Amino acid sequence: MRGYGEEGVVEKIRAAGGEVYAITSEPHSLARNAAAEWATGFEHIGDPHQEISAECRERGWLSLFTNDWGASRFIGANGPGTWVSHPKGYFQPGVLALTRGGRVLYRWRCRPTRSNLGGAVARPLPGHVWSHVEAALAESGSTSDAPFDDNPQLDSPPAPWPIFVLLLLSNGWFLRPRPFDQRKDDPAQRRIRNAALRLSMFFALWIALFWMLPLWIGGLALAAWVAMVAPAVREVNRLFQNIAPDEEPSPTP
Repeated sequence: MRGYGEEGVVEKIRAAGGEVYAITSEPHSLARNAAAEWATGFEHIGDPHQEISAECRERGWLSLFTNDWGASRFIGANGPGTWVSHPKGYFQPGVLALTRGGRVLYRWRCRPTRSNLGGAVARPLPGHVWSHVEAALAESGSTSDAPFDDNPQLDSPPAPWPIFVLLLLSNGWFLRPRPFDQRKDDPAQRRIRNAALRLSMFFALWIALFWMLPLWIGGLALAAWVAMVAPAVREVNRLFQNIAPDEEPSPTP
């Protein structure tokens, strides 16, 4: 979302008579925190009950994939399940551009898979979105809605799923996975950098262990750690969505 302001797309949209809003399934307090932390330059709105999302779906504008973790036994910020604050689950990312009359100028929705880390990364580039909006606006006589953009220019390449799971484990000090959730005065980007640093140290320690001690001791220690974290890794694989190419969102969240 920060790219829309940094690349001047917000100003272009406003110059054309429009406005930009970021809508999230997080509570409104966290939405405001994100707006201040990221300095996007436009309003962030919390929609934890998915009322705005449901309205977009009912009007045929945009239907999003949703996911509901519920209470997790292994994954939490300060304890099992305590970080989850979505009464109806969370909706996956999407982009929607409308005219005042309700014509769809552009729409994209995330199809969560392992390659985009269950929807955590890979968004259309702001410039790509604006070019499509401009093209749709130029069709002044058109009343048809734009189709879904199924092949956008994305802001990040596919990411290795195993590395993502290891970063979650690193964020939980290799005892359990811990998500990079939005928090006040504790930016997620800082925690991701710290987790990456710990992960490199983690690998270095295992290399040193196998170098200095008999192989059977290192192998036993590694097997014990894998056995300890395996149930949590299985739950990560279950909770993060991996949607099939022909699968459509559920009619209701």
